[in-house]
Amino acid sequence: MQQITDTILIVRPVNFRMNEQTTVNNYYQKVLENVTLETVQRQALNEFDGFADKLRDAGINVIADGSCLLVVLGVAIYPMFAENRRLERREDVLELVEKEGFVIHNIVDYTVAEDEGVFLEGTGSLILDRKNAIAYCALSPRADEELFIEFCEDFEFIPVLFTAYQTIGGQRMPIYHTNVMMCVGETFAVICLDSIDDKSERKNVLKHLKETGKELIAISEEQVNHFAGNMLQLKNGEDKRFVIMSKAARESLTAQQVKTLERHGKLLYSSLDTIEACGGGSARCMMAEIFLPKN
Repeated sequence: MQQITDTILIVRPVNFRMNEQTTVNNYYQKVLENVTLETVQRQALNEFDGFADKLRDAGINVIADGSCLLVVLGVAIYPMFAENRRLERREDVLELVEKEGFVIHNIVDYTVAEDEGVFLEGTGSLILDRKNAIAYCALSPRADEELFIEFCEDFEFIPVLFTAYQTIGGQRMPIYHTNVMMCVGETFAVICLDSIDDKSERKNVLKHLKETGKELIAISEEQVNHFAGNMLQLKNGEDKRFVIMSKAARESLTAQQVKTLERHGKLLYSSLDTIEACGGGSARCMMAEIFLPKN
């Protein structure tokens, strides 16, 4: 199975603002003082459009809409922690993907788990090494261990579990999404090892990354706060590689980190300041890869 794709579904912000239902465990969200909701929405749309334009200019196929989907060889629909985010799941998004010529053979729906208060938030919770069939998952209120194992059984991935932490008010609290502190590309991995407090868990993650030949780019917890872990490797129709991130993430990287990443693709970045502040996520959170076959 290929690790990267040239086609993504990108989430368009609508009525964008800080979500009070997700702030309970997404500590990256911030209140923008003295800024109206209309201004936040306008700025978020401007950032979105600028980001999408840069991807398209690079030759990446961008389908613009939104949904909580992970597209692999089929479609998985995931249980979301925040009730108001569950409204983002829409059947017409699948119809949009099919109109682009992609074929959906099967749909696996995990959303019944919401009735039990159990969640697994797609490509936020799951970092997939598709080529080596390994799934990495940082457990949190948004990522349940049993449901993660069920996903791995359904899609035939080897599970690698751990907990990643950030310091909030002097306490170590679980990071809400794995993709905030970790990214896996074809031949590299960006990861905040300092956030994995348990030494045996850290050793196990490193073991799998090294055994699969990934070049490691270690980032700090401070760089995670600037969304340096929230990256995604893509390619264009000419098979050229790109590493996608926000401007804040790019500016947080050291010269050596940039040099290392550039061995794996051209760095493509755009300002997402409003989206990062209000949404508590960044570039990777906006994109869902499409690996479906075409007719």
